[in-house]
This record gives sequence, C-alpha cells and structure tokens, in this order.
Amino acid sequence: MEGTHVDFRREAEQVRWLAQTVAAKGWLPATSGNLSVKVSDAPLRFAITRSGADKQRLALDDVLLVGEDGRPVAKTSHRPSAETVVHVRLYQSQPCGAIVHVHTMFNNLASDVFFPQGYVDLAGHELLKALGHWEEGARIRVPIVENHHRLDDLAAAVAAQAQPAVPGVLVRNHGIYAWGEDADAALRHLEAFEFLFEYVLRRRQFP
Repeated sequence: MEGTHVDFRREAEQVRWLAQTVAAKGWLPATSGNLSVKVSDAPLRFAITRSGADKQRLALDDVLLVGEDGRPVAKTSHRPSAETVVHVRLYQSQPCGAIVHVHTMFNNLASDVFFPQGYVDLAGHELLKALGHWEEGARIRVPIVENHHRLDDLAAAVAAQAQPAVPGVLVRNHGIYAWGEDADAALRHLEAFEFLFEYVLRRRQFP
C-alpha cells in the first residue's frame, strides 16, 4: 500500500472489500469502475482505486490516498482513477463517507432509455426503504447527466444533480455513482439501485 496515514490502511481494506464484493456480482467488468472511502474531512483525504487496476484482483497497493486536489498525498508510481475529480466533488457536496462507481448492463440501459426525460422514476417499490425512503407512497427520481468527455465537466454535472435524499446519479452510458455514509451503506444503495433499474426495464416488456 503506497502512501501513509494513521487510518489509511483501514480505509484501503474497506475499498478492497467493496471491490471484491461488487466484482463478485459482475459489476466491474474489465478494469472499469472506481471506488473510494473517506479518511478525513479537514483536510479532505480519501482512499481510492488506482487507474487501470483490475478490481476483481485488487491489492492494497492498488489503493491510493489522495487529497482534495485529487492527487496522491504521498509519492507513488501509480495514478489515482481518472475520475477522482468526481469523487472529490461528491465528498465536498454530499454527506457521504464512501462512493462506488460501476458500469453495469442495466444501469447503462436505464441511463440511455430514460435520458430524454432526465431521470429514472422509481415508485411503489419496497426496496426504496434500502435508500432511506420509508414513507408511504415513496417516490424518487434518479437523475441522469450527460457523459461529458472533460472530467471536470462531468464532476460538475454529477455534483449539481446530487442530493442527499437520492444517493446516486446516473451518467448516460457510463454507469452510476452511488454513495453512503460508509462503505456498507454505499454498497446497500448500489444494490438497491441495480435491482430497481433491472425491474423497471424488465417491466417495460409487459403490458
């Protein structure tokens, strides 16, 4: 593990656990996706997967400690994920402690099918409770943003649409950023979103 911090090893282990768990579901094909866990708020520090790492075989050396500028805190031969800037903006704008970004078949389809309306409408589902919505008649709209080539623009678009009540933002044909107060919550939210996206798309096949 490259870089040093009093709590960095614990967070790096959480990142690796997230990667192994999500990869086992088939949600991190090739070397896609990126995952992070916050280490501190002031200054902002978080552990994130390095660029090009195979998340199915993630080692502790594949997890880097970075700061609010998106750069590694300590000298390293690796580069953090190219989308680190999106994580920075989410940590700065949302009350979250972990972020997962995955490319799956169903979240990509949902992001493309529903892009013209700008969101995926989810209502009447028991699993909305996993996203913190226990109220009767719960309904949420998961925002969808364009897949901007410039990552600063992508980060700004995701942050602009992010909201605490809906812990996820879809990027058109590029997957979802989901987050939570810790690694467990981020994973729970991701699993709920993925189930609901698959349900909504499959439901469209029936009258």
